[in-house]
Amino acid sequence: MRALLMEKGDDGVAKARIADLPDDSLPAGDVTVRVEFSTLNYKDGLCLSANGGGLVRNYPHVPGIDFAGVVEASDDSRYAPGDRVVLTGWRVGEAYWGGYATLARVKADWLVPLPDGLTARQAMAVGTAGFTSMLAVMALEDHGLTPDKGEVLVTGAAGGVGSVAVAILARLGYQVAAVTGRPETESYLRDLGAARIIARDELAETVKRPLEAETWAGCVDAVGGAMLARVLGQMKYQASVAAVGLAGGAALPASVVPFLLRGVNLLGIDSVMRPYADRVRAWDRIASDLPMEKLENMIRPATLSDLPELGAAILKGGVQGRVVVDVTA
Repeated sequence: MRALLMEKGDDGVAKARIADLPDDSLPAGDVTVRVEFSTLNYKDGLCLSANGGGLVRNYPHVPGIDFAGVVEASDDSRYAPGDRVVLTGWRVGEAYWGGYATLARVKADWLVPLPDGLTARQAMAVGTAGFTSMLAVMALEDHGLTPDKGEVLVTGAAGGVGSVAVAILARLGYQVAAVTGRPETESYLRDLGAARIIARDELAETVKRPLEAETWAGCVDAVGGAMLARVLGQMKYQASVAAVGLAGGAALPASVVPFLLRGVNLLGIDSVMRPYADRVRAWDRIASDLPMEKLENMIRPATLSDLPELGAAILKGGVQGRVVVDVTA
């Protein structure tokens, strides 16, 4: 197997190299998968950093929190050689060896069958970021969001989660307002379906008023911090915010007033430990509701050797759309 291997030197600093490893170096697991594609998420950037971002505990380590491919061997009756599968979450690529390799071995419970009509490349264009986006949209819908309710806000819209959220919401008939701090991404976001572009600075400033004009029928928030606090005060009565990220910080300098006077809902979206049934539902929705021509426009192709540089870039907000890694190239 060929892998991107993270090793720590005598100085305690983790560094990446491309390595050819024996197949028996794989960890224990029920199912061995011949990996075709992986991807790059913010967590991957952390795992690729000099200290593993606090996520990687043991070295040598193979990062990659997502992968898609074909079952090569299985000790579990649910999967057989030749089955096409996808994996996101479960701390794979963090606590366990992940998808930046031509082979992976994992627990059968962590896998999901790849939906019909979705290729491994497309699944990794989606990845954890897009999977999380769909979970967020589903949560908003479950709490009453429909296209006739009004504009839906997406913060951090040019990133991986935001890009897929914009495309899905637009495909479903929502009027999407996309927030970005990068003016050069406006045409990209409009191509994905955003009806309106909002400069990040318009929402970045904290205000003393706990409530502002009722503006948004729903929100997918990838930023957190002061922006999330501001957005909560702009939500319509009984509207919901799906919180999916913390690019703007983990602190929430907010008031309880939007919750008490407007019945606003703050929905936490976790994709790592999501139960199997939710995963299948989300992937089926991705296959049916994500416009594949829009997905193609988000893709930035990469190889294993590109990942250290791209990992550093994603931590600085310098990656647009979705990186798709061909692990065989």
